[in-house]
Amino acid sequence: MFNKFLREKKSSAAILTIIRLYLGYSWFTAGLHKLTGGFDAAGFLKGVTANPVKGPDGALVYGWYVEFLNSFALPNVDVFNFIVPWGETLIGLGLLLGCLTTAAMFFGLVMNFSFFMAGTVSHNPTDIFLGFIILTAGYNAGRIGLDRWVVPFIRKTAKTHNRENKLVA
Repeated sequence: MFNKFLREKKSSAAILTIIRLYLGYSWFTAGLHKLTGGFDAAGFLKGVTANPVKGPDGALVYGWYVEFLNSFALPNVDVFNFIVPWGETLIGLGLLLGCLTTAAMFFGLVMNFSFFMAGTVSHNPTDIFLGFIILTAGYNAGRIGLDRWVVPFIRKTAKTHNRENKLVA
């Protein structure tokens, strides 16, 4: 019942827009600060790998994630120095404009979980909770935004493209 309300009701689109704008502003400003402030992920990544998340028994909780950071992220820190600020900025822009909202929120949640597994609690639990509401709502979360025009255009273009490919085959 709640899922139907989120995905289909026009009245929920207004509530979703408020949540979407809040998250969009948070992501956009975080990314913009990193873009203009000389962001370097190396210190954060070294800190996470030196002091990973541990359970009550002292064992690593996300050992595989620490291994990923050590073997891939740290050696390729320049890639992450580009991806993180631009990713945050574009996620925020997508959410603020309501353009490709579901994709923006999906990638936002991927980043939220990455920060969370690194041990950065901050406002990540709240962002994850609100992000899942936006993701669950799908198209309706961007109904009051550019998705109102973008999503039907993409669907129409994809449908036409599929029809043309079937005629050729």
